[in-house]
Amino acid sequence: MAEISSKKPTNIERKYYIFALRIAGDFGVTIAIPVVVLALIGQKIDLFYKTGPLFLIIGMALASILTGLMIYKKTKKYGQEFQDLDNKK
Repeated sequence: MAEISSKKPTNIERKYYIFALRIAGDFGVTIAIPVVVLALIGQKIDLFYKTGPLFLIIGMALASILTGLMIYKKTKKYGQEFQDLDNKK
């Protein structure tokens, strides 16, 4: 069985952990909010016009495109922040 190190993380390691958690939280929100909002809007429009899942599917497709663009933009920003963090060592 692998042993868990009881050594406390250094200040630099702590910065990387915090950075990783911030990215994970930010990406989770970035993915979840457009999907939920646009799916609910699509569902409400489908109920109002009795169009079946048409607008729900359109909402999901729009959410996928929007999420992809936002993730791409944030990835570039976080990549630069990581470079800056890495250069501060």
